[in-house]
Amino acid sequence: MADLIAIGYPDETTATAAADEARRLAQDLIIQPDAIAVIIRDKDGSYRVQTNHHAVGAGATWGMFWGFLFGLLFFIPVFGLAIGAGLGALMGKFAKASIDQQFQDQVRDMIKPGTSALFLMLDKATPDQAVAALSKYGGTVLKTSLSEDDEKVLQDALHGDQETAQ
Repeated sequence: MADLIAIGYPDETTATAAADEARRLAQDLIIQPDAIAVIIRDKDGSYRVQTNHHAVGAGATWGMFWGFLFGLLFFIPVFGLAIGAGLGALMGKFAKASIDQQFQDQVRDMIKPGTSALFLMLDKATPDQAVAALSKYGGTVLKTSLSEDDEKVLQDALHGDQETAQ
């Protein structure tokens, strides 16, 4: 199982500082570096997204994950992903995975103009360590869990169903 954690901050800069700390935690193998994202909502209401998105390899999958998540939550395209027929179907699978509606609503309510949030996808074994290490930044913590089945649905959707490819 994995936990998706969002930590909201009352300003536009704290999430970036907390993300730097989270990247330091990645050196201790508590967090995967690409499983970290920041969303900043400017005072005018526009969104900016920061990730360690890489163009190839596993980073591309995390980039797609964050792009779909933020698209689902805030109705914004991320990384230039255009919603065509194929991506629309992928978004449907992603939306059906158990990112519960209450979590989605709470995140939308938390990120108001002039605020920011740090997002982490953590293995079930590490969330307490990560949250404790980031507690010096304060913030409002929201968490939802993904079952192994939900993780598989997301991975299959993002990577393509490996069983059908063989």
